[in-house]
Amino acid sequence: MHCLDCRTTGPNSTTIGLCQGCGAGVCAAHARIAPRSVRRGSLIGTPGDAEARTVLCPVCAAAEAPAAAAYSWRA
Repeated sequence: MHCLDCRTTGPNSTTIGLCQGCGAGVCAAHARIAPRSVRRGSLIGTPGDAEARTVLCPVCAAAEAPAAAAYSWRA
């Protein structure tokens, strides 16, 4: 599978993940890693929050959280 953003500009780059927003393949240069909160715990009692991460393409990262658009996979 090839990166969608690289494919539109010419070169083919192998994907390292799929954007959780639109499903596009993203390479290391275009992948944006954004934090997200996950609520976990039992139905009875106080649930806890855990930090997780999600992979986004630059377009979805800018749309969901402008600060996430600056995060790079290599950062």
